[in-house]
Amino acid sequence: MAFNSSDIQRRFCVQSRSGFKTRLAFFVCVVGVAISAPAYSQGLNTAATNSTGLNTAATNSTGLSTTGANTAALKSAVTNVANPDWLGLTLWYKEPAAQWNHALPVGNGRLGAMIFGGTATEHIQLNEETFWSGGPYDPTNPGGAAALPEIQRLLFAGEVDKAHDLFGRTMMGIPYEQMKYQSLGDLWLFFPGHEEVTDYRRELNIDEAISRVSYRVGGVGYTREVFSTAVDQVIVVRITADQPGALTFSAELHGARNQTHSNYGTGYFWWEGVPPDGLKIYGKSDDYLGIEGKLRYEARLIARSDGGEIEVDYKTLHVRNATSATLIIAAATNFVNYKDVSADQVARVDEVLRKIEGRSYEQMKADHMAEHRSWFRRVSIELGNEHLTDIPTAERITRFADHPDPDLAALYYQFGRYLLIASSRPGTEAANLQGIWNDMANPWWDSKYTVNINLPMNYWLAESTNLSELTEPLTRLIREVSEAGASVAREHWGAGGWVLHQNTDLWRATAPMDGPSWGAWPVGGAWLTTHLWEHYLYTGDEEYLREVYPLMKGAVLFISDILVEHPETGWLVTAPSNSPENFPDRPGNVRFFDEVTGSYLKARTMAIGPTMDMEIIREVFRNFAAAARHLGRDEDIVEKISAQREQLAPMQIGKHGQIQEWIVDWDELEPEHRHISHLWGLYPGSQITPETTPELAEAAALTIRRRGTGGCGWSYSHKVGFWARLFEAEPALAEFRALLTESSLPNLFSLCGRALQVDGNFGTTAAITEMLLQSHGGELRLLPALPAEWSTGSVKGLRARGGFQVDIDWSDGKLVSASLRSDLGKTCVIKTSRRVRITSSGQDVATNAAGGDQLIFETTPGAVYRIEVLD
Repeated sequence: MAFNSSDIQRRFCVQSRSGFKTRLAFFVCVVGVAISAPAYSQGLNTAATNSTGLNTAATNSTGLSTTGANTAALKSAVTNVANPDWLGLTLWYKEPAAQWNHALPVGNGRLGAMIFGGTATEHIQLNEETFWSGGPYDPTNPGGAAALPEIQRLLFAGEVDKAHDLFGRTMMGIPYEQMKYQSLGDLWLFFPGHEEVTDYRRELNIDEAISRVSYRVGGVGYTREVFSTAVDQVIVVRITADQPGALTFSAELHGARNQTHSNYGTGYFWWEGVPPDGLKIYGKSDDYLGIEGKLRYEARLIARSDGGEIEVDYKTLHVRNATSATLIIAAATNFVNYKDVSADQVARVDEVLRKIEGRSYEQMKADHMAEHRSWFRRVSIELGNEHLTDIPTAERITRFADHPDPDLAALYYQFGRYLLIASSRPGTEAANLQGIWNDMANPWWDSKYTVNINLPMNYWLAESTNLSELTEPLTRLIREVSEAGASVAREHWGAGGWVLHQNTDLWRATAPMDGPSWGAWPVGGAWLTTHLWEHYLYTGDEEYLREVYPLMKGAVLFISDILVEHPETGWLVTAPSNSPENFPDRPGNVRFFDEVTGSYLKARTMAIGPTMDMEIIREVFRNFAAAARHLGRDEDIVEKISAQREQLAPMQIGKHGQIQEWIVDWDELEPEHRHISHLWGLYPGSQITPETTPELAEAAALTIRRRGTGGCGWSYSHKVGFWARLFEAEPALAEFRALLTESSLPNLFSLCGRALQVDGNFGTTAAITEMLLQSHGGELRLLPALPAEWSTGSVKGLRARGGFQVDIDWSDGKLVSASLRSDLGKTCVIKTSRRVRITSSGQDVATNAAGGDQLIFETTPGAVYRIEVLD
């Protein structure tokens, strides 16, 4: 498939409408053009295949070349590197990675690499975001809804075991599982004589988005730099010796094969040399569960050297007696969208390599850094300065268990933003469980999109940490699952609208999967639509709201249709459902043999109207009603769901003083379960607050304490957010400390079981933002949960609902000053107990005191307001 550059530019300049109307507008279009150079994923021929629903008519107005001429323009808009805000942002180690989980990640949203940092043998594992098992498929089970009335009757009669089995026999998708994200392959570099080295250092500079390895062999110093550039859409490896002619090595490019499942023998890879200076691998995705592997892929490496010679010997590339060498890797699949695999992966790779002809390493590196910083440098943070950057990162993590290290917390915060930039860009796929990094043919939880916490958590940080445009892949995923989920809503539930259950994959499967214990959860799609409304609240983008409104409407129509009246209470409830993924300690809920999975499970999760469902539905109905009224649409639907909202099962306080997880006041079979689903209304929702619902807030705090500290990495991060919303700074910091020291890897990645996952990183960055700035209650709170350990610091560039950008400075645990830029000109409400002065352009700004420590003032679009504490 040929590239259509004008369509690509329209696709990638769409983020210019995100509500950032001032200094970011220039960068938005430059970034769009830069990414569009090869512009993969659904960015091809967007006039025909665009499925985002976003405006693609915007055209590039920069006039800048996509082949490097824009370097100076990009650099001019980036803060000077000497600025202390950008120092200390390096993860570093004294030894190579002992395993893949410890390697260092780079990514451009589409191409990812994990760098081990070996000396005699270097291993760089590679990923391309659209390489999954299988191909387009539809797991809809026609007629599944016929059994729904009987399943509901059994549930209301207390016969959960029979309801569980009937759901498994009638309402599961076909097949029961989904497809798996795959490893693309591996680059191996072999350096003869480099077994014994000195002065070794392995690092990842997240401000530059470059990984480095340096060491000495005898009297020669060697350096390797690796980055994945969105400008040129390649992975670049630069190897340098500090003495002329001292660099000799060989390289091989290997594919990956599933060696575990016998039914995976349908995929293949071939690897070979491409004289005079290249290597390539190419192949086909695996069939799985009867779904034919329809993906074809190619990865190609070309080498350049300074001095010496390059030779290709069958499958191996040799570089001899050079001073430096640059290896450039391009890769693509034939994926166009979840229904279309008609692209030409070879032509895509050819196009990428053609575009970088004549581009020097220095040009590619400079453009890469400038483009990355156009995202990364929107926010800076300082939480204190302990001057511990000379200690290796792994040692700092260990030390953090008992010693303060505010700089490490700031590094972790920015690492979360780095990972989102590296794994989710406009036009790419959404970040999955592992972002874009995976080395396994059978990854944990298939490295899919798990909707009952993990996928939403991946994007909690995007709006508040000034990366709003990076939600575009999530918006497109929601649009696509809404298309795929309409048939599942109809055939499985007998409902209108659309549904997404617990998981989805590249092919946008939406039916219940894995088994009733997980799949019988119908509110996943509804949850995702809250991100659409949040994007509007942060950006005020009216066109975006009009375009995503049908997605919100479809989710609401489905939920409205499936609600049933509880025969004893009269409440409207979901049935069947579950409270992910916990087991109620109800009579008879014991270990059992499950028909669907063919294995013994601890207990059944199926329930009626779990608290989480009610909280999500309550918020989704409210959001839709607000959107509909704002746009002047669907008064009849608003009237209906408003009445239903009033009839939803309420949040209840149980016998321990806790928030009940289920309608009945059952205990949990696992009291310290990693999911705390029933506190959704506290965070990320906004139905529980210390001021508006003090009794529920107190019950929520007790619920968290009863759960204890523990679980997967992402569950720690969720608790950081819970405590922040309760204005409890020290418990929030304690959860962060436990996350970093007990459930994180040496490379700062969050850990879930034995698997690297990105959700804990993303969730923690979002939660730390909640400690510093909150805006969910219609007012801005500055430093609502600041721990003593971060007593002096600053943060710049945060975003708040209402279109505000916020900088905050504090000292001795108290606010000193803040700066607000108003992008939308909306009324600003600040919650503060301090006596402050507000000025704009040197003039005092009139405020109204609304009581309850609220200051209200009007703003002008583009104006900056300074808040100074007077006492």
